[in-house]
Amino acid sequence: MSRKAKIIVFVGAGLIAAGAFAVVQMRKDRNGRVEVQTAAIERREIVQTVTATGRIQPVTQVDISADVSAKIIRLPVKEGEWVEKGQLLVELDRERYLAEVESAEATLRATEAQAVVARENLQKANKDFERSNDLFEKTVESRATLDAVSAVAEAEKARHRAALDQVEQARAALKQVRDALSKTTIYAPMAGTVSRLNKEEGEIALGSQFQADVIMEISNLAGMEALVAVDENDIVNVSLGDKAKIEVDALPDVVFEGAVTEIANSAKVSSEGTAEQKTEFEVKIAIQDPGARLRPGMTASAEIVTEVRPDALGVPIQSVAVRTPEQLGLGGAGKENGEGDAPAGDGAPAPAPPATDKDGFLQVVFVVTDGVAHARPVKTGIQSDSHIELLEGAAAGDQVVVGSYRAISRDLKDGARVKEAPAGAGDGPGGPPGAAADRG
Repeated sequence: MSRKAKIIVFVGAGLIAAGAFAVVQMRKDRNGRVEVQTAAIERREIVQTVTATGRIQPVTQVDISADVSAKIIRLPVKEGEWVEKGQLLVELDRERYLAEVESAEATLRATEAQAVVARENLQKANKDFERSNDLFEKTVESRATLDAVSAVAEAEKARHRAALDQVEQARAALKQVRDALSKTTIYAPMAGTVSRLNKEEGEIALGSQFQADVIMEISNLAGMEALVAVDENDIVNVSLGDKAKIEVDALPDVVFEGAVTEIANSAKVSSEGTAEQKTEFEVKIAIQDPGARLRPGMTASAEIVTEVRPDALGVPIQSVAVRTPEQLGLGGAGKENGEGDAPAGDGAPAPAPPATDKDGFLQVVFVVTDGVAHARPVKTGIQSDSHIELLEGAAAGDQVVVGSYRAISRDLKDGARVKEAPAGAGDGPGGPPGAAADRG
């Protein structure tokens, strides 16, 4: 690098450093006090919610498909039509199945006739054996003749059993083809609305036991529910019976009330192995009063109330910062510009640093007393969109710093001198929701 280039780099670095220093100083007055906004800690209702999106579907919905393959020759219903239980929905071409029934009936008659012949032969063989046995006892016929007659009788007995088995097989085959014939007409299993019609007359219905070829869907539109996908990090907070508010994109001015009725036991993973991978659980929310405007498939968003604390000690979310003890100047860490408590005298040991989490961080709020901000480690509970519950570490009435975001997340330390600034000064007390709680 040339000498001229080095000079440019050093000058640029100096300007950047000077700019950063100026920004920090703008946050302080001439006495080195940090400008903040404060508010008293109050008791309030905090409602913790989980949001999810999905679609509207009927609570009861039946897919109508054929169990046998044939051409649709009659389809007497239309999409959106109300049908009663037992009403004819589909009629398939039955000529092939009628022929199979007639063939099976003829086969059954033939096997029954064969069974009759076999029975007659068996009876004759049994009589021959009885007569030969009498003659043998009278020493008129030889043992060889008796054995031959006995063998014929046993053979006829076996033929008779085989004939009876063939009759049973023919009866089973006839029952099967009659069942197939009966399935060429499909009736409504329940009363409801034809919410979807996938086929028309003349098309082929593919009967399959493994992959249904859905002809239509019948839905009970009087009972509707929202099927939503809840993130894996939020599903642990959702319980059966939790109340929810559901909004539908198609009805922007209407809010539906509902309750959680079902929570999936296993997750659905989408975009697996990519940066967009999501692990979600399906949750069903029954809508209490769906009205007549909801339709299956509408896009819905739900806000599920998972916890309500009616008298919680709450502060704005941005008031809670996540910092290390060193960043806060706690636990023996040095204070800048002489700020904070004086060091313990007479050889007294320095106070022990507060307990942190496994990553070395702790949650704190800054409580202002006589113009000095004190970092109070706190234990938090549930949180809403705007406030977070304090379980330990602060009390009602304490003046807590609520802004600015930079002061809470970076500038303030334990024992820092502060100056009350008007609301809206700087980057404002709000900042990004929850941003002050990010680890900085």
